[in-house]
Amino acid sequence: MVKKKKRTKRKSLSQGRPPTAKPTRSISSKATRTLIRTHHTLEKQKAKALANGDTAMAAALQRQIDSQGGIESYQRASLLGQANHRGGDSSKILMEWLEPAIPDFKDEATKGQPARMLEVGALSVTNACSRSRLFEVERIDLNSQADGIKQQDFMERPLPRDGKEQFDIISLSLVLNYVPDAAMRGEMLLQTLKFLKMRHHPKALQGFLPSLFLVLPAPCVTNSRYLDEARLEAIMKSIGYIKVEKKLSNKLVYYLWRMDPPMVMAKRTLGFKKEEVRSGKMRNNFAIVLK
Repeated sequence: MVKKKKRTKRKSLSQGRPPTAKPTRSISSKATRTLIRTHHTLEKQKAKALANGDTAMAAALQRQIDSQGGIESYQRASLLGQANHRGGDSSKILMEWLEPAIPDFKDEATKGQPARMLEVGALSVTNACSRSRLFEVERIDLNSQADGIKQQDFMERPLPRDGKEQFDIISLSLVLNYVPDAAMRGEMLLQTLKFLKMRHHPKALQGFLPSLFLVLPAPCVTNSRYLDEARLEAIMKSIGYIKVEKKLSNKLVYYLWRMDPPMVMAKRTLGFKKEEVRSGKMRNNFAIVLK
């Protein structure tokens, strides 16, 4: 029997989330964080080696990844890290922010016009947003193995043909940080604008919709050599987003950005290069570039 060739995923998002899998044993939260961080670092180094044509280095890094349990160990750590008892459902924060407008969300749903949500990098169909029944949720992930989550690369998703295929909310929870290229992160943020729709909403909803729910590891903003809070806000504002909400925890930073139509339509010439905003040997290199 001839084996089918595996489809090669786009290089830009090849370091996305792994397939979902049920954890078979528990490990400490510290060990979970260490494994995830190490795996992520090695994958980024491998991607850089491949981009530079250094196949020997890429192979050596893959051997190191395999020696630590490979993708299976990473999957277990990723899922354990997002378990409810460790506060992993980031959509709880979104639901807290949207609470003042819940009556209007329910009213819209009753009229047959529920708010539509696109969850990129979805791991579960039972998170807080899904359980609320306030939204018509579409879930996608690079490597989905769960019913209710479509296997799809967001950057290769066909553009909406009309408002019916657009969304009121897009969730990028721990997604942007898995894109290994700074310029591709900027492209992903720009791409979200094409999937958000403008429609008339009750007044209570107008302050929230259409919007982007963005979650990043806190160090991406608090300890990056190339990105801080002011620079992130400037980047988002330059493409047409206004910050509505923010929450910083020890591990994560949560944002709700509302798309502003006049800002999106305005012609912009400002770009953001990979420039140092903080010095120090202990800084990470997370960056977002807009050409």
